Amino acid sequence: MKRLYVLALTVMCSASVMAAGDADKGKAKAAMCAGCHGANGIAMVPTYPNLAGQNAAYLAGTLKAYKTQSRKGYQAGIMYAMASGLSDQDIADLAAYYSSLK
Repeated sequence: MKRLYVLALTVMCSASVMAAGDADKGKAKAAMCAGCHGANGIAMVPTYPNLAGQNAAYLAGTLKAYKTQSRKGYQAGIMYAMASGLSDQDIADLAAYYSSLK
C-alpha cells in the first residue's frame, strides 16, 4: 500500500512539473478575467476574489473544478462558462500569472 501511495505522489508531482505555467502567456490570457477580478488581479467589487498573489496550485485546482463543474456555490455558474474553454495549459498559465502578482 505504501508503494502505491508513493507511486501516486510521484505521478502527481510529475504532472505538475510537465504542466508548469508561463506567466507571460497567462498575462495575455487574463483579459477575460479582468472584468471581474481587475486588470492586476485586484477585484474592484468587494464580493469578487482577488487573484493577485494567490497560490498557483490553488488557482489551477479551482479553475479545473469550475471547468468540470464540480465546484458549487456563489457565482459558480459564471465561472463554469469562463473556465469551460480553457485548456490545462491555459489554466497553468493563468495560475502562474496571477500567483506572480503581488
